[in-house]
Amino acid sequence: MNQVLLVDGHAYAYRAFYAIREMRGPDGSATNAIFGFIKMLEKARATVSPSHMAVLWDGGLDVERVVALPGYKGQRPEMPDELEAQLDPIQSYLGAIGICSVCQEGVEADDLIAAVVAKASLQGLPAVIATSDKDFMQLVSPLVRLLNPGDKEQPIWDADRVLEKTGVHPAQIADWLSLVGDAVDNIDGVPGVGPKTAAKLLAEFGSVESLYQQLEAVQSVRLRSALADARSVVFRNKSLVALKADSIHAPEIEGCKLGREDPAKLRQLFESWGFRSLAARYSTAPGRQELLL
Repeated sequence: MNQVLLVDGHAYAYRAFYAIREMRGPDGSATNAIFGFIKMLEKARATVSPSHMAVLWDGGLDVERVVALPGYKGQRPEMPDELEAQLDPIQSYLGAIGICSVCQEGVEADDLIAAVVAKASLQGLPAVIATSDKDFMQLVSPLVRLLNPGDKEQPIWDADRVLEKTGVHPAQIADWLSLVGDAVDNIDGVPGVGPKTAAKLLAEFGSVESLYQQLEAVQSVRLRSALADARSVVFRNKSLVALKADSIHAPEIEGCKLGREDPAKLRQLFESWGFRSLAARYSTAPGRQELLL
């Protein structure tokens, strides 16, 4: 079956970098993120068996979000130098393996992925997003699932799994995050409103818009007061956490079709990084295209 696998590039690179603490190539340069990224991509690809695949990268913070909240993602530390040095080699690997890699200046990977998912859905093409980022739960639908590397019990998330984990439906995730906030992105929520309280409110009122239209129906005086005081924050938060798709120029789905591998290039890359087991998979015969099993 044709389906698209979309990978959150920086998230996977960070995860790989910290999962393998020390690994160096023959020249002494760090290769832990490269190796971990390759193995994670192989596992994702084996799980999903995609016909189309792309790795999407952050091209910078969204200007509108930064204007709305100057501290947006401002608490995040700089990327470690040893990880940054491995991003270009990862790009070389993606080119050699035939996987589309996309980065747009000023566009966050989350929005870029949302735009590709929208295009795939219009074509009736199922999509799987490889990420552990909770923002993507808002995209889950009958055609869209998540491959969560952090969930060993059930790595493929559908709408039922989102509901089980959060207490809300995918269409309510942006509202849920608007109330709870998102510490990862430096977004404060409503004081005293945690995930369970937010889920209960949305189960009763459906959305933050409906909640504020019927705020007097909230029985707890303390909660009602906190919500009233945070009204502008909640609606600002929704504009921050809602993923953009319509305003993003996404690559065409056909351009994400898996390409032909370059065995000679892959072997050369693996040997230069000291990945002997990976290099051994490929023939040294010039022009040979098949993977040695």
